[in-house]
Amino acid sequence: MNVAARWRDAAAPPARLSAGEVDVWSVALDGSPEYAGDLQVTLSADERDRAARFHFDRDRRRYIRARGVLRRLLAAYLGTDARELTFHYGAHGKPALSGRFEGALTFNVSHSHELALIAIGGRVEMGVDVEAVRAMDDGEDIASRFFSPREAAQLGALPAAVRSAAFFACWTRKEAYLKALGSGLAKPLDGFDVAFAPGETPALVVHGDARETARWSIYELAPGAGYTGALVTEGRAVAVRCWHLTETHADSGARENDPITMEAV
Repeated sequence: MNVAARWRDAAAPPARLSAGEVDVWSVALDGSPEYAGDLQVTLSADERDRAARFHFDRDRRRYIRARGVLRRLLAAYLGTDARELTFHYGAHGKPALSGRFEGALTFNVSHSHELALIAIGGRVEMGVDVEAVRAMDDGEDIASRFFSPREAAQLGALPAAVRSAAFFACWTRKEAYLKALGSGLAKPLDGFDVAFAPGETPALVVHGDARETARWSIYELAPGAGYTGALVTEGRAVAVRCWHLTETHADSGARENDPITMEAV
């Protein structure tokens, strides 16, 4: 389901998350330096050290903003100070809350160019991915090497005008699934299929494993012009709501509006 025009603005979470609910936040990474400074003070010592190691100011800014917003959103849902949050990491680097908030919420983050997606869930495993859609001269070569044979053939058969968008639709759906698993690239990209052609309903098929196929739900995300994304959740989420984070009143309450709920397929 494509929800390109159905995201809502909010400055903070509108409510606590119940079990099975997911909020996806679209976050611009090119905001004001003052706001980035406010976010930086919420980071832990190791996060500030990591930020300092980035060679380019652009990458440092993007990291600080994405990590700081993640902390602020999680803290708002949990009713705590962003500086109180601690994290641990799985065998392949997937982060999770630790300490007194361990298991209280799940989350996943992805960023591309000047946009980040932050998915936060009520006790539901998930993965999210976003990419800036751009021309890919080697897209078909990458597909032939890493996508499944069916996916590569389908991509090559599409009209050239839609091929780049379709490539990134496929890529983000596959990445979101791997991130939901928390396995990195330990699971081969060609070991499962996703539906990605224009107008095709998003779907996931794990080769030779009907139980694993049925275990996951996949959602198409369209967070803004020039970007495409995907969310994969374990089971069927009770609700998936999509928000554009507004910067001006980042610590105030959300605007009064009705979030959009997507149906999984």
